[in-house]
Amino acid sequence: MSFEKKIKEMGLELPPLPKPVANYVPGLEVGGFLYISGQGPRNSDGKFIQGIVGENLTVAEAYQHAWQTGLFLLSVAKYQLGSLDQIKQIVKLTAFVRCGSDFTDQPQVANGVSDLLREVFGEQGKHARSAVGVAALPGGMCFEAELILKIN
Repeated sequence: MSFEKKIKEMGLELPPLPKPVANYVPGLEVGGFLYISGQGPRNSDGKFIQGIVGENLTVAEAYQHAWQTGLFLLSVAKYQLGSLDQIKQIVKLTAFVRCGSDFTDQPQVANGVSDLLREVFGEQGKHARSAVGVAALPGGMCFEAELILKIN
């Protein structure tokens, strides 16, 4: 099945391509791979969703923000490749969770992106992953993720 069709069947819509907030590109193709720059969740005004997981955001809320971040990552992939059907394999997800020093549920938050990727890409959505807790992220956002994809 087409990944593009799967997105529609799931009732999902990819958000507009996020504009870089500094001197970098949203994605870069090198040697059969697409490297997608860090993306974070945004509200309807395009501003980053802020917060600290475990303090003023629950794990469940952060999971939903991570899921939305996954849609932004896929938006960059579609822009770069022209179609999500050019993706052969999700290779590596790196997730950054803004949290306090005693918070240890980073993997549960990162599952928001991982679960989306598995639902859309099936077996090709299996990936290696790192989930890291950090004290601060750009724009005060609560979550950020970057992605490496094997492409056709």
